[in-house]
Formats: sequence, structure tokens, C-alpha cells
Amino acid sequence: MDGLIAMTWRKRQIQWLEMTSLFRARGLDPSTSHAAADQSIDLAKQHFEKIVECLRRFGPMGKDGIAELVGLDGNQVARRMKELEKDGRVELTGRTTKSNSGRAEREWQFVPVQRELI
Repeated sequence: MDGLIAMTWRKRQIQWLEMTSLFRARGLDPSTSHAAADQSIDLAKQHFEKIVECLRRFGPMGKDGIAELVGLDGNQVARRMKELEKDGRVELTGRTTKSNSGRAEREWQFVPVQRELI
């Protein structure tokens, strides 16, 4: 069943990335911009997988905690969280946690695919 869930999530993720990739470069932009936009899709996929797996394995945490565990910059994680939230893969817990700078930051958690089926 885990394999089926992973395949379903990956299929939804790819569909979402294909849809949003249309807006990563404008129609009149040079071909180099379109190539960079295509490259950013692959990078986004890698980030999505790392972030979701981190929250699935280690539980709720803030963007700085996620960034530290997956080897990304906090800003890279922050950019992806809203996209993952829109896709239903993560959600805010309503709590805060301490960031690397000592400030409060929002806490995120993994949303299991099974919850959508209930």
C-alpha cells in the first residue's frame, strides 16, 4: 500500500509541477530563460521530496529545522512550503517553534495521503 500511496503522490506532484511550470518563464522571454525554468522544475521536485520525507520521518518542525536536516537553505524550504501546502502534502500545526535566529517560526507537519481517502 505504501508503494501505491507514493506513486499517487508522485503523480499529483508531477501534474502540479507541470501546471506551475507554465508560469516560470514568460512567452517572450529568451530561450535561456525557458531552459532555466525547465531546470528549476527538476530542482523543485528534489526539494519537495526531501521536505516531505523529512516531515514524514521526523515529525512537525519549522523551516530552519527542515533545512538543517535535508541540506537546503531556509529560504529554499520556505519557498516550497506554500506550494506543498496548496498541494495538500503539508499543513501548519498552529504552533510555533524557535528558528535558528531565536525567533518564533511556524511549525509544519506532513499530511498523509490516507487522510484524503477518509
